[in-house]
Amino acid sequence: MSRPFEGVSVVEIAGWTFVPAAGAILADLGADVVKVEPPTGDPQRLLRNLLNQDDSGPNPFLEIPNHGKRSVTLDLTTSAGRELLLRLVADADVFLTSYLPALRTRLGIDVDDLRAVNPRLVYVRGSGWGSRGPMVNTGGYDSAAAWCSSGTLHKLTGAADDDPVAQPAAFYDLQGSNTIAGAVAMALYRRERTGETAVVDVSLLNTGMWALGADIAAAPFSGEVPRADRRAPGNPIANYYRTKDGRWINLVCLQADRFWDELCLVLDRPELVADPRFLDAAARYTHNRACVEVLDGIFAERTLDEWRVTLAGFSGVWAPALTPAEVHDHVQVRENGYLCELTAEDGTPFRVVAPPYQFDGEPARASTRAPDLGAHNAEVLRGLGLDAATVDDYRAQGAFG
Repeated sequence: MSRPFEGVSVVEIAGWTFVPAAGAILADLGADVVKVEPPTGDPQRLLRNLLNQDDSGPNPFLEIPNHGKRSVTLDLTTSAGRELLLRLVADADVFLTSYLPALRTRLGIDVDDLRAVNPRLVYVRGSGWGSRGPMVNTGGYDSAAAWCSSGTLHKLTGAADDDPVAQPAAFYDLQGSNTIAGAVAMALYRRERTGETAVVDVSLLNTGMWALGADIAAAPFSGEVPRADRRAPGNPIANYYRTKDGRWINLVCLQADRFWDELCLVLDRPELVADPRFLDAAARYTHNRACVEVLDGIFAERTLDEWRVTLAGFSGVWAPALTPAEVHDHVQVRENGYLCELTAEDGTPFRVVAPPYQFDGEPARASTRAPDLGAHNAEVLRGLGLDAATVDDYRAQGAFG
């Protein structure tokens, strides 16, 4: 069964996670993605933090955005390196970049430069702040351009004297990469249907704003939406409750009157059904603090594992707050192929998350681990029809750094 991007050729000149992760999605869905790196490599290759500080496994910052690709090193500051890039782009369908406009101009890789050798090229720009305005040449990681500037950090931080909530690693980068992949599909569809190509822009700022769209749209009319108070919710059975072993369960029973009686019976508290404070949604709202206090006491009586058994037959929606390690063992993750297994260079098996697309019942799957820097120089150049003598000539001219 063919994957939707089979036969699509992608050239990527991008660093870090946001745009490269879009290339990984396209590769998972069948595209041939050539990652063109400077001789020093994508700076992401050297990024380390708490997720990989002790070399105990493959580097997630390298593997997640770069698996399934081929790596070529080119020094684009040399005429020979740029000439080889143009030969690559001449037969490509899509060009992905995260480089800022000033750098694209300096390297001669902007839209007009590449369209001169390939008028059908879909040109995709990922940026922090957008393609217009005074910040077009300002760098922008997702923590700044999306997490902070969209209002997310403000929304999630409590009182003014609380410490800020740290953004999960690559949180908006990965949402933005998914957006880019979808936009590439739209652009290719339009080109196939009309012959008209596209310049696609996706920014982290816009990605963050889209995720917080309800709050942003309401703000001019309603002011700032109050932060939720777990102890006084509008609906006590759309709320979080701590278990005996310190874990959290999220009840998501939005149709409160439909599920209240059943929940009381499942919790073995039938007397709560007739409690006048909790007879219906309006009463539970009026007495929300009392209702939460009762439910807090009930959920604190058992561990999460015990509650899994008790709530197994409950028809309302609920879920435990899982750790990232526990996600690996979720039955739905296994059954739907949401994790793909790869093998590191030293033979260690590891998993990466599949992109959130499935076609004809088949999950998108990573094919290979992230390539070593320049691992495919010879292979890609042979694909351009270059003989060994020509490659040596380019090497002598500094094309590869």
